[in-house]
Amino acid sequence: MNKMLTPLLGAMLLTGSASVFAASSVDLTVTGIITPSACTPTLSKGGTVDYGKISAKDLKPDLPTYLTAQQVQLNVNCDAATLMALESKDNRAGSAFDDDTYNFGLGLINGSEKLGVMELKLLSPLADGVSVTTIASEDGGSTWYNERYLFRTNILSVADTGTVVPRPVQSFTSDLVVQPRIAPANQLTLTNEVSIDGSVTLTVRYL
Repeated sequence: MNKMLTPLLGAMLLTGSASVFAASSVDLTVTGIITPSACTPTLSKGGTVDYGKISAKDLKPDLPTYLTAQQVQLNVNCDAATLMALESKDNRAGSAFDDDTYNFGLGLINGSEKLGVMELKLLSPLADGVSVTTIASEDGGSTWYNERYLFRTNILSVADTGTVVPRPVQSFTSDLVVQPRIAPANQLTLTNEVSIDGSVTLTVRYL
């Protein structure tokens, strides 16, 4: 079979030789900006929200059970005024029982049962001591809209009140509110203790 294909391939190469030689090179362009400023995010309470032990009998069988919202303080400190945003990575990806992009997973039971979800939102944001609004982008910063929730698909920045244009900040603080809910108990195997296992990484992205 290979011997039969060889003359045909040779003919194709000869008849297409002009276009082959015309496209024999291509350029690669590498761009970027090295910023002299660096920003460091921190969370109060060591970044841990602990709900202790919850009785399975207190969970609703047919509806999600909302746990009490808790909060930690988020701080971002930069060397100088910097255009930046926060990106959220769900370290328990695939474990959110409703698959909504608003929500982050709380881990799996028996490797397949999705325990629940949690929402994350920023309240009372301050930039360099001034009240600001939070804005989000889902296209890498090309367009922005008012938003206080961290999604799995967005980045969150800050703007002066009444605008949707990111503003540089040197010091940013906000309450980070955590609102978990457990999946309907009739979807879960709760014969043994199971751990609420939510984990999200917040990363500073420079704009």
